[in-house]
Amino acid sequence: MGAQWKHAGRVANSSKRGALISKLVKEITVAAKGGDANPDNNPRLRAGVEAAKKASVPRDTIERAIKKGAGLLDDGVVYESVLYEGFTPHRVPVIVECLTDNKNRTAADVRVLFRKGSLGSVGAVSWMFDRLGVVEATVGKTGVDIEEVAIEAGAQNVEKLDAEDVAAGSTGARFFTDATDLDKVSKAVTQMGWSVTLCELSYIAKSFPELTDDQKKEVAGFLNDLNDCDDVHRIYAGIQ
Repeated sequence: MGAQWKHAGRVANSSKRGALISKLVKEITVAAKGGDANPDNNPRLRAGVEAAKKASVPRDTIERAIKKGAGLLDDGVVYESVLYEGFTPHRVPVIVECLTDNKNRTAADVRVLFRKGSLGSVGAVSWMFDRLGVVEATVGKTGVDIEEVAIEAGAQNVEKLDAEDVAAGSTGARFFTDATDLDKVSKAVTQMGWSVTLCELSYIAKSFPELTDDQKKEVAGFLNDLNDCDDVHRIYAGIQ
């Protein structure tokens, strides 16, 4: 099924790593603002903290992001979520989620980035996606029957994570849930000993346009350019 579009390649330099940390910190801040500031009681925040730890984000940076989201720091910065819909080159539907403290700046940046594609209005492509909960998690052992885990946790569907996203000797899975069951499945997986690194409501493409290899490369380049924008938080695209 796939979840959000994944940026191709590793973090190759300090500027790329800085951008990654910025996105992880924003996620923690927004998660703490939108729910309980205690990761034990907030699945999205807990997943954000785990993802940040995996990326070696310093502990004091994580703690500051939580305090900022909880309103304990008076720095005057407020992040808002904004969605943009449209098509990449070759008519691949895409939804772009931004977290920004300046909507006008973000709108201008996104318009420029979509010059090689086409930016639509609200609802232009969202009907081409299902709105589902997604939980990504790993467990420190191999040979795990992920379908059995999914059934026990109450997930709708499950798929194995790519080997590059999982530590050696571990198993990783992506669990798909009804939107209303996201918290329940996340807690169930955690209780079974899994470490949750992503817990979010996601847009899952219903179908995927047929593309040549060269077209796929062009679309990937367009999505990479989008992802390099500081305000772009997640990208959901109908590409495999």
